[in-house]
Parts: sequence; structure tokens; C-alpha cells
Amino acid sequence: MKAYVFPGQGAQFTGMGKDLYENSALAKELFEKANEILGFRITDIMFEGTAEELKETKVTQPAVFLHSVILAKTLEDFKPEMVAGHSLGEFSALVANGTLSFEDGLKLVSQRAQAMQKACEITPSTMAAVLGLADNVVEEVCASIDGIVVAANYNCPGQLVISGETTAVEKACEAMKAAGAKRALILPVGGAFHSPMMEPAREELAAAIEATTFSTPICPVYQNVTANAVSDANEIKKNLIIQLTAPVKWTQSVQQMIADGATLFTEVGPGKVLAGLINKIDKEAVTANA
Repeated sequence: MKAYVFPGQGAQFTGMGKDLYENSALAKELFEKANEILGFRITDIMFEGTAEELKETKVTQPAVFLHSVILAKTLEDFKPEMVAGHSLGEFSALVANGTLSFEDGLKLVSQRAQAMQKACEITPSTMAAVLGLADNVVEEVCASIDGIVVAANYNCPGQLVISGETTAVEKACEAMKAAGAKRALILPVGGAFHSPMMEPAREELAAAIEATTFSTPICPVYQNVTANAVSDANEIKKNLIIQLTAPVKWTQSVQQMIADGATLFTEVGPGKVLAGLINKIDKEAVTANA
């Protein structure tokens, strides 16, 4: 079965999407429509902007989403039998499988980026990558720390990202090293994504999601929150609302997709991060890049 996966924040690079824009009339039309919806020329920043400009929250998330979704729409043999996306990538996956329209997906991603930015400014918060510890050990260490720090991204076995208040994350990093972690590194991010610190953003985004039409998809989406196949539009909506404050169960999602018959994982969008993680989750998995 063909599985398509969509990357999240961090996959952006200068020049992303430029080839698509120049070589496909459909892509050009969609990029220009995106410029109108967003109210600024995101294409200028994507094609010519600096790494710093691309890192701006209001730019990063829509840019990665646009690259992924427009690339999917220009693929000749795009017939997904299952889809999944990492964090932000879940919105790309939901456009790719017909749950969300291109326009609604872009509007939600833009609102999500701005809501997350606001939430990041309330309390000093951050994330850290923990390498070389079992998931349950990371969870136990987080639970032992005073303050808010939780497991946020289950990326692959031995690679887990934690998230929370800056002081709590720093303490957790020291405790992870003491517990035998190969590394525990603070990440250059603006805040504590996929943690309780995102509650104000979740509330703001929930209202926007509730007001958006979700259609029955052409194939199941394996959602971050449950790691299970979901085809019911209302259930997809409910899980998407929870997503901002819940962990990304990427390892579990990929394992479930393989158990359900995935034979080829194609990464659609900037970068090759997900293909790399999938190969670490299952050495036998066949991966490709669109």
C-alpha cells in the first residue's frame, strides 16, 4: 500500500518551491492564491528569503505546508492509500486526502502559526532532543522534574523530544544525561510545542477548526494524537484540536501503518527528515522522496 508522509516545521530552506512555481501552471496558480489568502507574498520569502526570514513563525508553517500540498497536487500518480504528517504536516496530509480544501488548510495553518507565536510569548519555554534513552525512561525523568516538562515528539526509537518550561527542560536535560542519555540538547525553537504550554493556542485554534468544514477523506490519516487510522471527519477534527498540547506519536504511527500494510512511504515536501526517521523505526521500510 502507498503511504504518503508530510514533514513539519524545520524542513524549510531558501528556494523551496521555486522549481514548482516555474515549471507548473497549476503550482503557480496555487502559490499566487496563497499570496492573496495570506495577505503578503510568501513566495518572495520562500524563493529568495534568508534563513532568518524563513524562520519567522508566520512564514515557516505556511511555507512548509504550501511546498508539501502543492507538490502533492502536481504529482501525476498521486493515489494515497494512507497518509500521515508530523505535527504541522498533519494539515498537509489532510489536504492531500481531501479532508480539508487547499484554502481552508492554509487559513488554519496560518492561524495555528500565529496562535502558537502568541502562546510562546506568555512564559519562557523550550524543547530539547534526547538521544539514546528508551521512551519510558524519558517519560519517568520528565515526571520526576518540578515544573512543566513532557515527552512531545516520539520521533524514532532512541530519539525523543521533550517540551515545557525552560527551567524544567534544562533540569530534565541534566537528569537525562545522568540516566544515560547520549545527548540532551536544547533546540533552537520559539517555545514548548506539543505541551500544556500550548493551551492558549489550542483554545484559539479550536474555534477556527470548529468553524471549518471537514469532508470524508479518500483514505485514512494516521493522526499524531492516536497513531491510528482515522477516516471519520468529526473524529479527525477532534484529534486535530487536541494535537497542539498532545505528543506527536510518530514512531507509533509509522509502526501502525506498517502493521496495516504500508509497503512504500513517500515523503512529500521539503527535506528528507521523515524518510530518515522511518528507516530508523523499521530498517526494512522502503522510503522515497517525491
